[in-house]
Amino acid sequence: MSVQAGGIIDCMTEQKSKSDQKSLFLEGMKASIPITLGYFAVSAAYGMAAIIEGMTVTQATVASFITLTSAGQFAGTTLICAGASLIELILTQLIINARYFLMSISLAQKLTPHTPLWQRMLMAYGITDEIYAVAVSEKGNIRFSWMMGLIVGPVAGWAGGTLLGGLASATLPTDLVNCLGLAMYGMFIAIFIPAARKSKSVFYCVLLACVLSCLFAWVSALQIFSGGYSIIIITVVVSALMAWLFPRSEDEQ
Repeated sequence: MSVQAGGIIDCMTEQKSKSDQKSLFLEGMKASIPITLGYFAVSAAYGMAAIIEGMTVTQATVASFITLTSAGQFAGTTLICAGASLIELILTQLIINARYFLMSISLAQKLTPHTPLWQRMLMAYGITDEIYAVAVSEKGNIRFSWMMGLIVGPVAGWAGGTLLGGLASATLPTDLVNCLGLAMYGMFIAIFIPAARKSKSVFYCVLLACVLSCLFAWVSALQIFSGGYSIIIITVVVSALMAWLFPRSEDEQ
């Protein structure tokens, strides 16, 4: 009887554990709804831009599914379609996405103790600026089931939006697609302008990046650098200069 009772207790404990995991997963999905909707809209613009650059719908959708990075993906697509070298592409992605290393280290401090490596790797795959912001503000330790619920919606939204945008580009008139492709630039303007109006450092950062980009595009002596290396140089120079001119104060730490 004692063995049978122990088996029943183990079965009930396992069912409760599965129920808790499902509940955590659904809570994570609920928290991800705003991110999912935003990603769907932005990635539709990416899907259109990727088709214009020369990718197929399948290639663009797979790229969105395995990378999940907006700025890095836009830059990477441009470099790939322009025939850039592999080293050029790798360096560009490392620089643009370097912040994710810091985000991963930060979130690692909030994980439940003894989280397996394979779970950590799955969670690292889904870290973006918006997902990190939601996860880091979560009270208490981050559970794997909750984190996966937070990730799965945005991944589906990003890949699904890319697929929709790519299919639209393949069916709509070329002139209309080119016009809709401007939504990508509108997104970046909408991000930078409000921040630049509030912060002097952001304003000068955006201004300097624009000036250097124009120099690399128009000055013949600088046109020896390809688009990828231009991005690398501009990013490193502007970041270093802004860190020197506008160091963070103790209040901002």
